[in-house]
Amino acid sequence: MTTIAKTPSTTARSAGRPPEPKRDLKIATGLSHVALVAWALITAGPLLWVLLASFKSNTEIFLGKPFALPNEFSFSTYANAWSDAHIGRYFINSVFVVVISTAGTMLLGAMAAYVLARYKFPGNRAIYYLFVSGLAFPTFMALAPLFYILKGIGLLGSFTGLILVYIAYSLPFTIFFLAAFFKSLPYEIEEAATVDGASHVRKFFQIMMPMARSGLVSITIFNIVGQWNQYLLPVVIMSGPGADQKLLLTQGIAQISVSAGYQAEWSTLFAALVLTILPMIIVYAIFQRQIQAGLTAGAVK
Repeated sequence: MTTIAKTPSTTARSAGRPPEPKRDLKIATGLSHVALVAWALITAGPLLWVLLASFKSNTEIFLGKPFALPNEFSFSTYANAWSDAHIGRYFINSVFVVVISTAGTMLLGAMAAYVLARYKFPGNRAIYYLFVSGLAFPTFMALAPLFYILKGIGLLGSFTGLILVYIAYSLPFTIFFLAAFFKSLPYEIEEAATVDGASHVRKFFQIMMPMARSGLVSITIFNIVGQWNQYLLPVVIMSGPGADQKLLLTQGIAQISVSAGYQAEWSTLFAALVLTILPMIIVYAIFQRQIQAGLTAGAVK
């Protein structure tokens, strides 16, 4: 007669208990969910507080409960922030600079990444590593040289100088990201276009760029967010006569909080913060799927 040895899992099932690995998995899943909920509360808590404070008066902010609802949901604080605090002008300046610099970054970065990823020529790797080395260069180390360079060529305190610097600082990561993405695209379609007589420019704009759409959208959003939140570079570059009319949104908010001191209208300041944060949330919400697709497309292919 053959005797069947009982394994721990068999014993657990016979006793009506789930196997240990499944229980450990459930515990790990539960802990991860708790950690994600805690992280969401930590992240969303300050944003919710800023949103509620933007509708309150100074008395409600400092003497009321932090997360209590305001007595009145009035958009007068937003109107004051937009007109009286000149946030509208700063907002338009930021939109102009970010749109132009992002467009320039994506055009130059996509073309450079495509050539470095798909064409073999002497110095290819050297040029690629030269671009990528820019990722290791801290921004604050270049502030003084940038100031004197732009002053010497007459671009200090101008949108043109700031846009050129934004493009230069955004190119390393853009090329690093897109070069890997272009490498993952199939070569058969490009070869078929070459056989049909398509030029290099036509292959890039009509074939490769549509195929790399998810990657282009992802890096575009990263560039928009990074340039929109930039503070150090505008402070150094947008200085000189008439610079007050060319401040960006981050500079304008800092100026409001510093110049007002203890007499600040904090609700107006928080309304300005909401106007700064809201566009980035909307952009990410609209392009969330494209961003996720772009980050995973290279791994899937």
